[in-house]
Amino acid sequence: MADILIIDDEKAIRKTLTEILSFEGYKLDEASDGEEGLKKFKEKTYDLVLCDIKMPKLDGIEFLQKAGEINADIPIIMISGHGNIETAVEAVKKGAYDYISKPPDLNRLLITIRNAMERTSLVTETKVLKRKVSRVQEMIGGSAPMQKIKETIDKVAPTDARILITGENGVGKELVARWVHEKSNRNAGPLVEVNCAAIPTELIESELFGHEKGSFTSAIKQRIGKFEQANGGTLFLDEIGDMSLSAQAKVLRALQEGKITRVGADKDINVDVRVIAATNKDLLGEVDDKNFRLDLYHRLSVILIHVPSLNDRRDDIPMLVDQFLEDICADYGIVKKSIDDDALKLLQEYNWTGNIRELRNVVERLVILSAKSITGEDVKSYVMPR
Repeated sequence: MADILIIDDEKAIRKTLTEILSFEGYKLDEASDGEEGLKKFKEKTYDLVLCDIKMPKLDGIEFLQKAGEINADIPIIMISGHGNIETAVEAVKKGAYDYISKPPDLNRLLITIRNAMERTSLVTETKVLKRKVSRVQEMIGGSAPMQKIKETIDKVAPTDARILITGENGVGKELVARWVHEKSNRNAGPLVEVNCAAIPTELIESELFGHEKGSFTSAIKQRIGKFEQANGGTLFLDEIGDMSLSAQAKVLRALQEGKITRVGADKDINVDVRVIAATNKDLLGEVDDKNFRLDLYHRLSVILIHVPSLNDRRDDIPMLVDQFLEDICADYGIVKKSIDDDALKLLQEYNWTGNIRELRNVVERLVILSAKSITGEDVKSYVMPR
């Protein structure tokens, strides 16, 4: 249900508009002058504003300018009994969605409101889609560990050197891989991602190298594997420490010879792929336990990049929180919420076992459950364990 703010110094007009729009299913707030209207506009996120032009204290044009500085995405429809074409043009130039003369024609008013609501929805959807289709998220953080990672990426990305990215779950290993690809000479080619931990052992070879029709019971048609899909680009093998030894042997051959063989086939296929691998495991420990091949480890670890845990880069938390607030509030179509210093301090002191992923989830929770400004009490109530 949409929230509408009516700002008009005439009580009869406010009452009439409230009765009409309440009947249409809208939720209404009223203000008797521009100053009161601006105060309510700052305190609450409305879907639309109906604003008179001639008012005491703060007139409609002044309100329009100040409201635009707070949130330019909320449509404002100007209404006035002193209307003329010059006033209408000025209002639209200053950012008004439309202008309606008093007494307002009911049908035109309702159509204008519906059109304004639809435009707002389209603007919000467009912003969300633009973020979703943007090629790579920014690597946020100015701490020493993050600066080192960024410098390493700049050095190694233009080469074809294989990279092994290590770090705990949720620290952003995938983002590092994406930036390596983005800054490489292969960025026009595909970046193909494989989560080795999410694929059953018996299917990993088919997933990586493909298979021929009839090569096993469920192989009802030919399948192109990830190595072939990534030809000319980058293959990101996430959680490679969970890969079976038999699949490891085939990956090693692909790296050594630049060739793969589909399951059930006897013909080699040449592939030109840069491999970036990531793991949350101690691969040398896995080598000692006979779970990982030492020769494959050496093939993968030409360049080692370790992504620190969030607990080891607490100075980056304010920057991360600010970015998450902006993204999440935009996704929800609301004004970006602020966060108090005491709330940020509590977040910096928290033990982040889930790292960046956990922090983003926590910020989303705070956006949903908190008021306009996130306080330390909000963090204690919704984040800290009881």
